[in-house]
Amino acid sequence: MSRADDRPAPGHAELNLLSDCGSCFGLCCVALPFAASSDFAVDKEAGRPCRNLRADFRCGIHGELRERGFSGCTVFDCFGAGQKVSQVTFDGQDWRRAPGTARQMFDVFPVMRQLHELLWYLAEALALPDARPVHPALRAALETTERLTRGTPDELLALDVPAHRDEVNALLLRASERVRAAVPGRKKDRRGADLFGARLKGAALRGASLRGACLIAADLRGADLRTADLIGADLRDADLSGADLTGGFFLTQAQLNAARGDAATRLPAGLTRPAHW
Repeated sequence: MSRADDRPAPGHAELNLLSDCGSCFGLCCVALPFAASSDFAVDKEAGRPCRNLRADFRCGIHGELRERGFSGCTVFDCFGAGQKVSQVTFDGQDWRRAPGTARQMFDVFPVMRQLHELLWYLAEALALPDARPVHPALRAALETTERLTRGTPDELLALDVPAHRDEVNALLLRASERVRAAVPGRKKDRRGADLFGARLKGAALRGASLRGACLIAADLRGADLRTADLIGADLRDADLSGADLTGGFFLTQAQLNAARGDAATRLPAGLTRPAHW
């Protein structure tokens, strides 16, 4: 049996997982595709700059994204992958001045984003006291993942990312089970559940697993979501007014930004109330 790891968990800032758009070459605005929908006002193919991307790599309508039909941009988080690819992987060469790097840079970006997302969850899991028996394996996975992010463009593109995700997800699941087991009472398992538009007002979901659940437009007003596992849950347009998410884990700011809530919504530590609530 491996011994628990008592070293302090590395923070998201320490791991450079906080997005710094000023150090990025607008990669999310170029590399990724989007389709005209309620989230995006127009179609854009991968590798083509968004029409709102300025010459300085900043967004020309950043303060009006929701009003201009680009709410999808407000709920995207690269977890710091943009600046890592721009400033580390490609050593500060931007794709406009070095067009020969463009295609490879755009292909590397989504790979790096997945690795950084895994780092985000691993760092959070290492900060969960009840997951302490899993900490040594989590720290080893974090160190391996961080090492992978420092690879060359060719090495990054050759990675079997799905296989690595599966390994990390197995550890995150073990951590989740440990944390939720410490919650008294019977816990609901709604992993991957289709709860689109579900009426869950006041639902008792304390310690529940909502991993990958579809909660689009769900009514979660006043729901008890304390210490719930929310990794990958789709909260677009879900109503969290008055809900209690205290101690909820693997919940990102982007997920909150996609939902609706109010001043009575109780949030986990480290997350902020979206401006549009």
